[in-house]
Amino acid sequence: MKLAIIGATGFVGSAILNEALQRGYEVTAIARNTDKVIKGNDKLTTIAADVSDSANLTKIIAGHDAVISAFNAGWTNPNLYRDFTKGSEEIQQAVRASGVKRLLVVGGAGSLEIAPGLQMVDSPGFPAEYKAGATAARDYLNTLKKETELEWTFLSPAIDLYPGKRTAKFRLGTDQPVFDQDGKASISVEDLAVAIIDELEHNRFIRKRFTVGY
Repeated sequence: MKLAIIGATGFVGSAILNEALQRGYEVTAIARNTDKVIKGNDKLTTIAADVSDSANLTKIIAGHDAVISAFNAGWTNPNLYRDFTKGSEEIQQAVRASGVKRLLVVGGAGSLEIAPGLQMVDSPGFPAEYKAGATAARDYLNTLKKETELEWTFLSPAIDLYPGKRTAKFRLGTDQPVFDQDGKASISVEDLAVAIIDELEHNRFIRKRFTVGY
C-alpha cells in the first residue's frame, strides 16, 4: 500500500510515519517543512507543501492508496480555529479531487461524549488553551460526516496522549472515551499510530469515528 501522510513531522504524524515504515509501507511524507524527517529509507519520499494550496496537494497525493491527515494548525496559533477548519477542508477537497478514496483524519478528544448529550469540549472546566483546537476538530468532524464520496475515518485520541512505548495492546471505542480501571483515558502516541495503521488494514470504521485507550 502506498500512503500519503500529511503533517508527517508533527507529534502524531511522525509516529504514524515511523509505524508505517516499520510495516513496510511506501510512504510520502508531506509537511510545511520536511527537514525534521529522518531520511535514508528507500520507501520514503518527502515533499514540502502547504495544505492551503489544494491544487498542488491534489497532484502530490494522486496515485496513493490512502491519505492520513495528522494536520495541526499549531496550538499557539491565534487563528487556530479558522486555520484548522480551512486546512482540513482543503485536504478533504484535495483527496476527493485526486481520485484517492481512503482518508483517515486524526482529530481531537474534545468531541467525545462524557455524558449523554455532553461532549468534553463543552464541559465546565475544559482547558481554555485547548478550546479553539478542540472545537475546530469537533466542528470539522460534523462536516466530515456529510462526506459521501470518500471512505473516511476520524480518529479521536484518548484524553491523555503522550510519548511512551509501542505495546499494540489497547481497546477501541466509538463516541465515548475508553477508560481503564482507574478511570483514566490514555494512550501513547506510538500505540495511537498502531491503531491508525491497523484501521487502514482492517477498515472497521468506514465513514465513522473511533477512539482508543488502554
